Amino acid sequence: MEATNEYFKIRINSVHPSSPIPFDIFISLNQKMVHYLRAGDSITAEKLYSFKEKAQGQFYIPQDQRQIYKDYIHDRLTSSDLSAMEKAVLLRESSISLVEELYENPDVAKALADSRPVVKNFIDLMDEEPSAMSHLISLSSHDFYTYNHSLDVCIYALGLGQAVGFGSADLKELGEGALFHDIGKRNVNVDIICKAGPLDDVEWAQMQKHPQFGLQILMEQDVTEGVMASCYEHHESWSGGGYPQDLEAEEIHPMARVVALTDTYDALTTKRTYNTPMTPKDAVQFMESKLFGKYDPDMIKAMSTVLFKMQKDLSS
Repeated sequence: MEATNEYFKIRINSVHPSSPIPFDIFISLNQKMVHYLRAGDSITAEKLYSFKEKAQGQFYIPQDQRQIYKDYIHDRLTSSDLSAMEKAVLLRESSISLVEELYENPDVAKALADSRPVVKNFIDLMDEEPSAMSHLISLSSHDFYTYNHSLDVCIYALGLGQAVGFGSADLKELGEGALFHDIGKRNVNVDIICKAGPLDDVEWAQMQKHPQFGLQILMEQDVTEGVMASCYEHHESWSGGGYPQDLEAEEIHPMARVVALTDTYDALTTKRTYNTPMTPKDAVQFMESKLFGKYDPDMIKAMSTVLFKMQKDLSS
């Protein structure tokens, strides 16, 4: 197959139909890159729809046109022509491929640097389009992949962080911490990560090491305490008994408390081969009752408020 490192993946839904596209688009066909659309041409909505199945939901763009693609996304996000929902779709779709790159990039420093504009885009959209967070949450894929999961946890964490009063600087830190909360899974056997059913005791013991692995990775980088805590403490429990340190209550960093809650919420509302996803309302009620004492009670209450506001925004 042609060297795919000469190209980067984008999601088909990040391309807007019926207007000129300022970059070249390729598709992968029979292990070769085929030039499908030349810069300056446009594509119809019908053709985009047909390609979702044929191209597995993704196009490829030459690496040397990456900035053109970023500028294209920025221009669309700041356009007055798109609704808040259309902007939410565009931002989420354009971010998924970027997050996949972040987790696969062996250069952690570059991945962290590249993550900051992703988080900033979400915060900017939240500020500019008050209903955007509701739409972003409603767009959760409900399929569990490390990339999708990390992006959704980031979105939920930003919504919850905003609800509990985090300022702009703290939201940026929280977003980065949420995006990389599972970075330690790089060092867990891929067969364990991708296992279709529940883990056995040996596998679970290995999986429980991912916060330590993540901390080891992040300690070698220029990141804040909040980012490291989000990674290292997101499996601690408000009432104690969590791992890896058995912290409790205020001993747990506030950002880690947000990530702990949103990490579980996403897991409960996500479809896997061995479970049926819960509705948002059922997931929060389950966390309040069956998992009582595991999460910061003020944050659980705020999460209910966020979801109630989301439902109200989407129905209005």
